[in-house]
Amino acid sequence: MDIVLMIIYATILLGFLVFIHEGGHYLAARAFGVRVTEFMLGLPGPSIGFTRGGTRFGVTAVPLGGYAKVCGMEAGEMSPHLEAVLAALYRRGTANMEDIARDCGISDDEAYDALEELVEWGSIKGPTKKDQYNTYRAVATAPTKKQLKAAAAGEPAPASYALGQARPVDDAHALYQGEYRQQYRALPFWKRSVILVAGVFVNLLFAMLLFVLMYSVIGFEAQSPNTGVFYHAALTPLQSLQAGFAYIGQVIALVASLFNPATAADTVSNTTSIIGIAVMSKDAVDMGLMGILSFTAMISVSLGIMNLLPIPPLDGGRFVVEVFQKVSRRVVSTRALNYLSAAGMLLFLGFFLIMANQDIQRFVLGNW
Repeated sequence: MDIVLMIIYATILLGFLVFIHEGGHYLAARAFGVRVTEFMLGLPGPSIGFTRGGTRFGVTAVPLGGYAKVCGMEAGEMSPHLEAVLAALYRRGTANMEDIARDCGISDDEAYDALEELVEWGSIKGPTKKDQYNTYRAVATAPTKKQLKAAAAGEPAPASYALGQARPVDDAHALYQGEYRQQYRALPFWKRSVILVAGVFVNLLFAMLLFVLMYSVIGFEAQSPNTGVFYHAALTPLQSLQAGFAYIGQVIALVASLFNPATAADTVSNTTSIIGIAVMSKDAVDMGLMGILSFTAMISVSLGIMNLLPIPPLDGGRFVVEVFQKVSRRVVSTRALNYLSAAGMLLFLGFFLIMANQDIQRFVLGNW
């Protein structure tokens, strides 16, 4: 029963913290006008939910963590045929890849690349499992509340179209520009950077709020050094924030020691994997409210700082790629980013195996 509780507590804790992390990316992207097609609680897969403002909100079949699908974050150069392909598909409403290639006078491969990129943009819908061929559809559109209010005042309202319904395209370039402006890659460097670090910011902000809640609102038991008598104490909000910043500094120093050959091995030996987090999460719950809040704040800080590591596919790795592209004025190719991400995943897999072995020795076998 203890093992089941450990798994449940760890799943809820990590799932919630990853979810609010992705929520930071979502809020920052929407604040800058970037389209987010999905914001889900859980790992990618079958889901249930609802669509509002162009974003599908819901829960997936594996409700662990969460993700926000920010459009236009794909690496590499854009296809030169996006404008023509988008207009051709909208005029047809529903079309196979070969139809679009023929309409635009390009090869099937070129049409496929452009169509898949537009799917990533959220501008069109890709093939479903029921489609026999590479069939693509124009997205459903409807006037916004703002446009409806303008129509009520006498202005013409945009027409509504169902998914896959043909529609007129009077100005292909204006259509393309309207879609491009809603993409992550259309933003200036500083806005893209804000979106990348927004998840980390939310994790750290949440941890700081927990520090204030614990030490200023709830308070804690302290012991007088003179009389040995226990009493209830509380810090000012400023003192609680200072304690939170001090802890964040300690975590940053610990993570930085991973890159020092003299301290890396010792640092890894003193860290823990998901196994250790599961064990400690149950211990925190057994300690009561203060134990839960304290442990949640610690994990939230760790999750945020670890995501700043300059290793793709973490947020810090993507930020380094953005800096490289800004300084060198060169676009990192999809292949190069995939290689970097694979190398980063192998590195983390190695760390995980080492830490998991330590946790098994420590918590399961009692040999640590």
